[in-house]
Amino acid sequence: MEIKLSKHAGFCFGVERAVGTVYDLIKTGKTIYTYGPIVHNEEVVRELEEKGVKVIKSEEELESIIPEKDAVAVIRAHGVPVKIQELLSKKGFEVVDATCPFVKKIHKTVMNKNSDGDSIIIVGDPLHPEVIGIKGQFDGECIIFKDVSDAEKFVPEAGKSYTMVSQTTFQSKKFKEIVEILEKKEYNVHVVNTICNATEERQRAAETLAAEADAMIVIGSAGSSNTRKLYEICRNCCENTFYVQTPNDLDMSKIASADLVGITAGASTPQKLIEEVQNNVRGTYF
Repeated sequence: MEIKLSKHAGFCFGVERAVGTVYDLIKTGKTIYTYGPIVHNEEVVRELEEKGVKVIKSEEELESIIPEKDAVAVIRAHGVPVKIQELLSKKGFEVVDATCPFVKKIHKTVMNKNSDGDSIIIVGDPLHPEVIGIKGQFDGECIIFKDVSDAEKFVPEAGKSYTMVSQTTFQSKKFKEIVEILEKKEYNVHVVNTICNATEERQRAAETLAAEADAMIVIGSAGSSNTRKLYEICRNCCENTFYVQTPNDLDMSKIASADLVGITAGASTPQKLIEEVQNNVRGTYF
């Protein structure tokens, strides 16, 4: 059996930056909070909680908190609506913004275009914190396309101008399909492709590896949007694709007959977990 790790897997720049920010702040001895999990990975969040980091799970919970004098609130990699950032400051937190720079760029784009009079279309999951954060940067009209069918049903208001952005972790091929649908209908939509390079690199590399593998292992949290999309891409190319959060989640008997086992991981998956899965497979079959 050969085990092959995808060329691009694990922490992306934005996630590494956000997690590193929290670890640096822990060294200061201050009380650290994050608004929402700093990234979508239970193992990372658990380790930070063991070091004393507290997670604020909702706006309602934030309203009820009386922070310690030296409390620091870290804004997660996904970003937050403007009203949350303002509320954190109002409550007396020292606010440290660890929003991914690529997400911050989207925030700037939608604020500017909304100020210019455009209505904003966001391609992504309406319940995902990144999309909620983007939507929360402005007060104007916002339309969300969760998938291709939403684009097909969309009928713009006559004379209106639209700007369309995407959740950074949206599947590239599906985004292109949506763009093509709008182009065929000749709608007045200015498209800004805001899928980050790290997402596209991971998706392309995973697809290439899955096409040659007998079995694929995708490592990441169940709550990770980018990991779920990697799983979908791999599953389309390799029927024997398995989604795991930890090494214990994999039934080794299901890959026993594979000549080539491919491994990839979402952008919120730490290197330690990737190595643990690799070592677990090697320890079983070598």
